[in-house]
Amino acid sequence: MLKTNLLPGILLFVLLLPTTVMNAQQATDVNQGLNAQQQRIVAISALTATGDLDGLKAQLSTGLDAGLTVNEIKEILVQLYAYCGFPRSLNGINTFMTVLDERKAKGIQDPQGKKIRLADDRSGKYEQGRKVLETLTKTPQSKPAPGFGEFAPRIDAFLKEHLFADVFDSDVLTYQQRELVTISA
Repeated sequence: MLKTNLLPGILLFVLLLPTTVMNAQQATDVNQGLNAQQQRIVAISALTATGDLDGLKAQLSTGLDAGLTVNEIKEILVQLYAYCGFPRSLNGINTFMTVLDERKAKGIQDPQGKKIRLADDRSGKYEQGRKVLETLTKTPQSKPAPGFGEFAPRIDAFLKEHLFADVFDSDVLTYQQRELVTISA
């Protein structure tokens, strides 16, 4: 008798649990938790990746108005080449140059921001990139990366030496800002 009384309760619990979890994942505001600068980073990255240059032009100006510096936006556009290719990245950079020229013609002086800094010693780029990746993922990174890194060692080297050492070495953007760029592309 006890088993038959518990069965409907357990069944109801099991059926309602996923609904509760799914509802907890729903955000009422898509940008909830992102400040104005972070929202512009997401928009600039997504529009560059999709090649929407008209939308990008508006968001670049809005990003500057929100307090992003010229060098921060340049770094966003440079980083994007790794995720959406050189043509889209270069189109974004050219669009940004146009935006800056138009703003300058209107008398708007946008702050340059922090200058790019690169390490003097570039000999240990693989190890440097591996450490950056460990910091980002909070997971030990083996050399080479298991799977793709063993199968195609050059891509592992490009990933660590170029993307995570060369690109991420600049301190113009924080790791959090760079991750926003990455997931938005």
